[in-house]
Amino acid sequence: MSKFTIGIDIGTTGTKTILLDVDRGIVGQANRAASHFSPRSGYSEADASQWLVNVEDSIPEVMAHAHARPEEVVGIAASGMVPAVIPIDIRGNPLRRAILQNDARAIEEVSHLTAALSALDLVSLTGSSLTQQSVAPKAAWLMSHEPDLWAKTAYLVGSYDWLLLALGAEPHVERNWALESGLFTLKSEPLLEVLAAAGLDGGLVPSVHSPGQQVGTLSNSAAKHTGLLAGTPLIVGGADHVLSAFAAGVETEGDWLVKLGGAGDILVASDRPLVDSRIYLDAHPIPGRWLPNGCMATSGSLIRWYQSLIGGEDLNVLDQEAMSRQAAEILCLPYFLGEKSPIHDADLRGTFAGLHLGHTRADVYRSVLEGIAFGFRHHAEIFREIGIPRERVMITNGGSRSTLWKQIHAEVLGTELLPVMNHSGASLGAALIAAVGVGAMSDWATTKKFLTFGPTVIPDATNVQIYEAAYEEWRRLDLAVASISHSISRRTRA
Repeated sequence: MSKFTIGIDIGTTGTKTILLDVDRGIVGQANRAASHFSPRSGYSEADASQWLVNVEDSIPEVMAHAHARPEEVVGIAASGMVPAVIPIDIRGNPLRRAILQNDARAIEEVSHLTAALSALDLVSLTGSSLTQQSVAPKAAWLMSHEPDLWAKTAYLVGSYDWLLLALGAEPHVERNWALESGLFTLKSEPLLEVLAAAGLDGGLVPSVHSPGQQVGTLSNSAAKHTGLLAGTPLIVGGADHVLSAFAAGVETEGDWLVKLGGAGDILVASDRPLVDSRIYLDAHPIPGRWLPNGCMATSGSLIRWYQSLIGGEDLNVLDQEAMSRQAAEILCLPYFLGEKSPIHDADLRGTFAGLHLGHTRADVYRSVLEGIAFGFRHHAEIFREIGIPRERVMITNGGSRSTLWKQIHAEVLGTELLPVMNHSGASLGAALIAAVGVGAMSDWATTKKFLTFGPTVIPDATNVQIYEAAYEEWRRLDLAVASISHSISRRTRA
């Protein structure tokens, strides 16, 4: 009998489900759109119930496509945005839309908690600073602005943790949600000082589990909606950027991944926990390994914004137009949702500089691609400063299908890139972890057997030099306009 696992990835704009044959690879996949809500400046929300509907709708599709039988599915795991915040009641029902990781509403709470915790070395304790991504400020915001809802809140959980809960798992949070929340130490122990400063009950966050651990089985109700068997093991997956890196083969120290999703992630493998206030630190799914990383608030989401602004023009057409345009004629600061790492400033705003009347939509589009690449370059310099080697660099996710964008990244970073072919990202990572968790794959090393690379992207030496100079200008522009961004942000927020 064949053995299959199901991997689910909850993204900002969609939900992806794959069916993995543990011997042959992916045999079915389905995507469902997900709505993103931004009712006010800086707000970023999603409807958790839509994620569940998407999963219940897509699992029968992937099963039918592969002609798989319910009894052949040996495990289910999920991945998603981190650290999304979902307040749930005692029955596990969401009390409001999920507040996503790039939401910047809790600016005042971040400032208050930063002052209250100034004597605490949060970077050493948790691996990251207190920022707009942290959970404590968002919880404090909920407590202050939605007190009736807060009174009903039994737990705060993450996106993929809630999905497993809805399918039948016990309340839990995954290790990297705990780590990136800022509420736990590197050893997954509650950080009581942060909880106290935010006025949070220690029992508000359920127990922490590691990838590969079983946290329950598929409920009768979920079995009815998905067509699977009740009792199918539910396995802890992990954060989307972590599992995407894992599935892309980022394992040995010096392996890098540039992940071009809705947000922009850059991750590197390390044999030891490396902390710095400018970046984040996650635990690798393989025990004993770590993933220092950065996450920019916008990447593909900024491209989609520009695409909608000019009438929804096909991105392949824009790519072709932009290929013939001069590199770095316009500089773009991609801070259209503030910025997470390495600046951690929710009050920054997007900027275009260097425009003249001869520029076309293709020039502006190219500057958007370059601005995001410059953000990755900023992270690369920090990694170099703290002693992280760079042996090989992979590139994945939707943006990596653009030949132009890959080429720009190779030239801005000044290195060859290895595109991961047919990469299903975090959904594949989740399916692989489910297979290891239930023993359908013998060990972590066997998970690399489905990995293939495309042709190496070679940087053009002339453009490397152009981007070297442009990057220095980009950094100066960042510093020059920051105070104006702050002023605009405060004025429009008020």
